[in-house]
This record gives sequence, structure tokens and C-alpha cells, in this order.
Amino acid sequence: MREEKYDISGMHCAACSASVEKVTRRLPGVERSDVNLTTGIMTICYDEAQVGPEQIAAKVEKAGFGCALHAEHREETVQDVKDAEAAALKRKQTELIAAGVFSVVLLYVSMGQMLPFGLPSLPLPDIFSMHTHPVNFAILQLLLTIPVLYCGRHFFTGGFKALFHANPNMDSLVAIGSACSFAYSVVMTFLISDDPHTYVHNLYYESAAVVLTLVSLGKFLESRNMQKTKGAITALMQLAPDTAILADSGREVPTKSLKTGDTVLVKPGARVPADGVVTQGESSVNEAMLTGESLPVEKSVGSEVIGGSVNQNGALYVRVTRTGEDATLARIIRFVEDAQGKKAPISKTADKVAGVFVPAVITIALAAAIAWAVAGQPFAFVLRVFTSVLVIACPCALGLATPTAIMVGTGLGAKHGILIRSGEILEITHSVDTVVLDKTGTVTQGAPAVTEIVPQGCGKLDLLSTAAAVEAVSAHPLAEAISACAAEQGLTDLPKPEQFENLSGRGLKAALSGETVLAGSRRLLEEEGVDVSPLLAEAERLAAQGQTPMYFARGGRLLGLISVADPVKETSAAAIRKMKDAGIRTVLLTGDNHAAASHIGALVGVDEVIAEVLPEEKAGVIQRLQAQGRKVMMVGDGINDAPALTQAEVGCAIGSGSDIAIESADIVLMRDDLQDVPRALRLSALTLRDIKQNLFWAFCYNTVGIPIAAGALYLFGGPLLSPMFAGAAMSLSSVCVVGNALRLGRAKLS
Repeated sequence: MREEKYDISGMHCAACSASVEKVTRRLPGVERSDVNLTTGIMTICYDEAQVGPEQIAAKVEKAGFGCALHAEHREETVQDVKDAEAAALKRKQTELIAAGVFSVVLLYVSMGQMLPFGLPSLPLPDIFSMHTHPVNFAILQLLLTIPVLYCGRHFFTGGFKALFHANPNMDSLVAIGSACSFAYSVVMTFLISDDPHTYVHNLYYESAAVVLTLVSLGKFLESRNMQKTKGAITALMQLAPDTAILADSGREVPTKSLKTGDTVLVKPGARVPADGVVTQGESSVNEAMLTGESLPVEKSVGSEVIGGSVNQNGALYVRVTRTGEDATLARIIRFVEDAQGKKAPISKTADKVAGVFVPAVITIALAAAIAWAVAGQPFAFVLRVFTSVLVIACPCALGLATPTAIMVGTGLGAKHGILIRSGEILEITHSVDTVVLDKTGTVTQGAPAVTEIVPQGCGKLDLLSTAAAVEAVSAHPLAEAISACAAEQGLTDLPKPEQFENLSGRGLKAALSGETVLAGSRRLLEEEGVDVSPLLAEAERLAAQGQTPMYFARGGRLLGLISVADPVKETSAAAIRKMKDAGIRTVLLTGDNHAAASHIGALVGVDEVIAEVLPEEKAGVIQRLQAQGRKVMMVGDGINDAPALTQAEVGCAIGSGSDIAIESADIVLMRDDLQDVPRALRLSALTLRDIKQNLFWAFCYNTVGIPIAAGALYLFGGPLLSPMFAGAAMSLSSVCVVGNALRLGRAKLS
């Protein structure tokens, strides 16, 4: 099966997206087809042996919409996309202003001489008076209406095209209502000379024009707000610089032309053009837009840098390691795009309703019109009811309720370094009641570090300097931890061992300034005749905590011991406390021994510790928890966590972890901070709340609005809804839904 994305143009409401889904799902070999109204992207999964891109595009175009492979637009620059969107919005604004001016004048002409409550009529030249020159009065309205109809021509072209293809949409409703009012008014205009006093009061040019203007206003505000919901993608795309400087020649070349292995110069204040490794120079780099980390990160030779981050104060030479679709920035953009393009389960209800909504509305409008006609109401009354029902019935709010909230929610997450793979994951994350945490690299730092220095008959720095001097020539991870600790203490000018012998499984023996230095296990020192009894109790205490104590002796005299362990991250305990406060059960899962695991578990305060688990057994632990009825989130960072990440309802990968873990995960935490787990849980809850609010008001609007437009209030002595007010209400509903979603973007996750 092949999965592809297509850009769909010409969609204006949920009925449009439902129509595209319906026609494409009927194609042979299509397994799945989902259309996101807000992004205008269709994600389709199909069997290439049965159907191809040409047939898919042809089917969509036959249904009345434009269709192009999404990948084709990747060649456009960010500025090209922004310019195209800005030009389209500017064109809508110009047409809206023109329509607004003509509509205001039309309202003045048509309603100025018929003000209610005894108000004086508005002045109008006698040649256009409805009393003395009714034909001129009608023709002036006709002439004022035509420019408005031209400005709103897309409603007619798109609406009737969709109607003729048996896929009516929101444009169809507006087009039918406005066209009926206009056609009826034209007929009345030709009949005025026969009976001026009767037909002059049956002109509805203002309804035809003002409805189009108000709906266009709603669409314009909606489009402008929708650009804000796409801000996360736009901001990420803008991070990639257009050019890069090659270090060997100093030439400025397009960033797209860079290849793996190229070395580029990144000047202070410039953006890093691609992922790479620093080969020369030192500087601090701001990675906030990519990881959410507010503080700059210090970079030196050997440090990895991310394309799109900002070099702050020093020149860096960077060897490119990843380009194109493999680059971190491209993967993040793809992650966010996928999340915004995929539907959440809650949207299925709205989709089902939207699929039958427009035909149902047309049926209701006809039924209401026929009922009032049978009841003896004049044709003008019947037309007013018919038009109002068509115009007020807006599936736009219904279709925008879920995707707008998901777009803003995923964008908010990306801003905080929380990447969410799909709308479905964003929705279900809030239901998690158990979080399983891998120990190494997730709760702990994932690299050994010196935890305690216990000298015996010497100072701490003396012990550390001797240990660092002999361990400097060892490649063992524990030796690296001691060397790093010595560097932090400023112990850099250390003597070099004259001799060095690595004793497998026991430690090492070296000669330093003519004296023999031993470093390693109790067994090694005892074999060499060194008495370690003064430190046995201390060593047993440290070992019981899962630490690794290393003994040191010089010239046959015990110097002390240095304990090395994988330390707990500073934020782990606080993150776990937040999860427990939210009623979530926390489980520490590790392959480490019980002593080490229990000690770490007690430090951070988890509810349960499961230790000595083989990598292939981790997914089985998740299955057992799920069999108990628990909704599980697995948080890990290693290759051995990938099966468990996939098995859990929500797989969450620490961003500094392996590529396999990240590819297997539903959520990626770019900041390597466990506190982002409760932030992700809160983000999910806030987004779902926003979706439910949107759906409630969208359903509520249609449930109340349609009966009122059909004349329900008039039955009990109330007013009859004007098509103009129906159009205003319809536009307002869509703007309210998008506005509520944008409000989510200002939410606090901590």
C-alpha cells in the first residue's frame, strides 16, 4: 500500500471535505482517505496495482475541486508560499471592500424609505423614489447588486458545480439562496409597471447582495485567522536559511545544494544551515525554536548542532551530517504536518454529520417553504424562509471545530519542544492513567558521573587528581566520568603515567612518578596486598544504592574510593510528582539490578519498580498492564525501548534518544526533560476541551438556528428571520470556532 498527500483546492466547508473523502474512498484499491479542511491536505492510502495518482486527481476534479500532489509544492520557498497566501488574502479583502461599499449603498436605497417605528425616511433623489419612480428604484438596486454578485462569483461557480456533481456544499447553499432572491427580484422588476404598489415591496436585491457580503466577511476573517493556526509550520519553515557559506572556498551556495561531508562556516548571528558536527570554533547556540529550551547551549569541537538553530557569539565550522528530508528540522516539520493532517477520532461524528448535512438542509428548506406555501403565505414570505434556512445552515463551524483545535494544539506543543505525531494521539493522551518510565537516559542522565569521593588519609583533590591521571589513558566509560569530574574541578595539568596495564575484569595498574597506582575492584587491591577494610562499609553502602565504587591505592597505600553512577536528572522527581498529583500511576522499568532500580525509584518517588527486564520483555510488561485495563504511556530513549513504545497506547521518546526510538514514538520530547511528559498530558486535555467546546457550539448553533430560520418563532407570534441576519449569524459561528481554537495557543502548559 502507498500513502500520499494531495493539496485540495476549492474546499469551503466540512461538506466539501466529506465529498472529497467520499469520492476517493469509492476508488478501487483505496484503503483510507482523510481530508483536513484547515490544511487543505488529503492523505490517501491506496494499492498502486489498482489505482494511480492520475485516477485520484481526476476523481477529485470531477467532484468540483482542484487536486495536486503535495510534494510538488516542496520546491517552493517559504516566501513563495507566504506571498501566494498574502496575495489571495489581499484579493479577498479587495473584493470584500467593493462588495461592502455597494451593499451599504444598496441597503440605503432599498431600506431607507421603509424605516420602522415611525422613523423618518432617508433622503433619496426623487428620480429614484419608490413612490414616484418605482421602476427606477428597482433598476438602481439591480445595478448595485450586480457588482456584489461579481465579487462573490466563486460562490456560484463552485456552489453550482458541486451541486451538478451531486456533491452540494456550503457554497451551494449560499448560491441557491442568493440566486433565488436575485431571480425573484428581477421578475418583480419587470412586473412593477403593471402594479407598482404591489411589486415594489417584493424586491429582495438587498438580501441577495448582503448575504453574499456577510458570508464573504466571515470567510475573510476565517481565512485570516486560519493563517495564524498554521503559524507553527510557517515558523519552522522559516528557520532554514536559504544560503550557506562553504568553508573551503568561502562561496555562498543554496542550502538545498549542501551534501553530507561538506564543511560550512556559520558566522555569529547566522542560522546553522544543516545538521552537523562542529570541527572548529566555540560558541553558544540558541535552539529554542527547535527544542523549546530557552537557554543557549554551549558548542565546541565535536558538538552536534541542529539546522535552523542560531549561532550567537562565535564563528563555527560545521561538517554537515544530515540534509534534506533526513535533517532534524525537516523531520520536525513532517511530524507537525502529519499531526495537523490526520484526524482525531472525535472528528468522525462531525464528518458523518457533514456528509449528509447539505442535502438535509436543502430538504429542510424545501419542506419549510412548501409548508408555508400550503399555509397560505405569499411567495415573498416563502422565498424569505427558503433563503434564510439555506444561508444560516453552516457546516463550516462543524468542520472547523476539530482540525483548528488540533492545528493550534500541535503548534503549541511544537513551540514547547513537544512533537505530536497525529491528532488521534493528541486526543487519547489525556486518557492515560499509567506512565511507564525507562530508567537509563529517561529518569537518569544516561551517562556515568562521579557521585561521591571518599578519601583515606589524603585530600579529595589529591585522590581525584591521581585517579584522573591514570584513568586518562583508559577508554572505559567509568574512566571518562572520573576525567570529566577532574576537568570540572580545574585539574587539567596532570602527570602522564609512565606505564599502564589494563587488568580485565579487575581494573588497571599504572606507574606514576615512579610509584605504582592501582585503580579498580576490591579484589585487585587485595591481590596486591593493599588493606581495604577501612572503606568496606562505605563501599557496601554505595553498592546497595546501585553505584559502582572504585578503589585507589598509590605506593601500596590506600588512597580512597570514588563512586560512579548514572545520576538522576534534576527534573525527574518533580515531573513524577506532577504526574502522581494528576492521579497517574508511575512505573520505573529497567534492565538494571533490583538494588540500583529500587534506589532510583525511591529517589524520584515512583509507585512501582520493575527491574532486571530484558529488552525483548519490555513490551510484555506493557501488555500485562494493558490486560489490567490500564491506558499506558511508555517513555523511553533507546533502541531497546522501541517495541514497548509501539505497544503502549502512547509511546513517548526523549528527543536525545535513538532515531529508532523516535520513529517508533507517538510523542517526541525535544528538550530531554521529563517534565514535558506532564506538559504533554495537559496539552492533550486542553486540546480535547477546546474541541468539545467547538463541537458543542457548532451543533448548538445549527440546532437552534435552522428552526428559527424556518419560521418557528413566527408560529408563536415572533419575528421572521431575515436572510441578512442569517448570513451574519452563519459567518459569526465560524469565526467564533476559529477564535476559540486560537485562544488555546495562549494556554500555559506548566
